[in-house]
Amino acid sequence: MIDQIFLPNPIQPGRIDRPQQQKPTSGQTSDSPFARVLDQKLPAQGVKFSQHAQDRLKARNITFSAAELANLEGAVNSVAQKGGKESLVMMGDSALVVSVKNRTVVTAMDRTQMKGNVFTNIDSAVII
Repeated sequence: MIDQIFLPNPIQPGRIDRPQQQKPTSGQTSDSPFARVLDQKLPAQGVKFSQHAQDRLKARNITFSAAELANLEGAVNSVAQKGGKESLVMMGDSALVVSVKNRTVVTAMDRTQMKGNVFTNIDSAVII
């Protein structure tokens, strides 16, 4: 037979010890598995620029206005709706190769670098 019975500490009236969970405020993300999967499935709106693309933009003195960035985002949305994965976006005097799945500009060039250049690994092109 059992000689001893162990009981947990009795609950004190009016006192409940629970770990405090903080709700994420707007802009914060949770580290739950569901949140990670959701973030992967629903990419954030907006187009990002890879480090390589940022370097190319800076070296080639290419800049975009807020309106041009909005047009770029609209073009990426259009390509995504059509099922494109890697797209060439011609915008003014610039050409951008965009990973539609990641919503990321991979590289950028101006008119002088476009001449004689062969664009590979793209499945769509948009002229805006």
